[in-house]
Amino acid sequence: MTPNDPSGDERDALRRSTRAFERPTLGRSLWQMANSFLPFLATCALMYWTLTFSPLLTAALGVAAAGFLVRIFIIQHDCGHGSFFRSRAANNAVGTLCSLVTFTPYLMWRRQHAGHHSHWNNLDRRLSGTDIYSGCLTLAEYQALPGTQRRLYRVMQHPVVSWLVLPPLVFTLLYRLPFDAPRSWRRERWAVQLTNLALLALYLGLGFALGFRTVLLVQGPVLALGAIVGVWLFSVQHRFEDALWTRQPAWHPVSASIEGSSYLELPALLQWFTGNIGFHHVHHLNPRIPNYRLEACHDATPALQTAFVMKPWHALKSWRAALWDEGTARMVPIPKSVPLFAEADTVSDRVG
Repeated sequence: MTPNDPSGDERDALRRSTRAFERPTLGRSLWQMANSFLPFLATCALMYWTLTFSPLLTAALGVAAAGFLVRIFIIQHDCGHGSFFRSRAANNAVGTLCSLVTFTPYLMWRRQHAGHHSHWNNLDRRLSGTDIYSGCLTLAEYQALPGTQRRLYRVMQHPVVSWLVLPPLVFTLLYRLPFDAPRSWRRERWAVQLTNLALLALYLGLGFALGFRTVLLVQGPVLALGAIVGVWLFSVQHRFEDALWTRQPAWHPVSASIEGSSYLELPALLQWFTGNIGFHHVHHLNPRIPNYRLEACHDATPALQTAFVMKPWHALKSWRAALWDEGTARMVPIPKSVPLFAEADTVSDRVG
């Protein structure tokens, strides 16, 4: 038994040990709201002011605004897990407020993200091929695809497409439609439309007050950069060569957390802007821990320190870990050219 593969009793003890970090602190949560929302609004205001005489300064301020936007998304993310406040009503109210900044319908994203937490790194419960960020195909499944679909998969997994092109489109367009929600999700589907109406009213008001071109030049780059960074942060931490994927009989949330997620080690300033989401393995083990207590939980729990430490340069190469090879039990790159029905072990040798 490896350190990352605890027994049943050890798993239970590990999960219990994290519960001491679940309780949110009202003062810390309110302070995080203040140091995220207020600088974001102030930076955007400065961008509007500098746009007329220094577009370069406006662009530099846009980078900072995107950083605060990511922090606001982390607050929304915590609210969706019920971990930011003790009150469910407070979590829902603040999460909804965040959605007007992040362009992410709160109730819909909360339910869909809960699905991700229920089956991450589970080969039998993923929706194969539809979630390019937290899901993946197996090598055998990729081989069995027709040539056109294999080419499409390669294109969709390319970092220029998956990390740069798609994220802004997801946040600005895809999140405006509840197309992938079952009809039974009535509350979530209505929430999407209400979010759209609120965003329409907000940006019509800004547009009439400041000029639609001006609003687009200021808010557009901020949203695009924030979306790119946010998607990158949430996707790379499940993508590394030794990430664990299992079939349902062998799947366990503790093993999937420690071996299927990673610790993205970032410089202190970037860790602050990204709301400690780099401690992704801790978050997956216990989503009820507020983001500002994830590091403390990691430092106090030796078993969590066995997770894969992903350096920034690892993260920039993580897109190569695109397929799960069941023969070698590792993530592998997409083979450039393989026979349609090649044996899995032969293909593994070629791409290794």
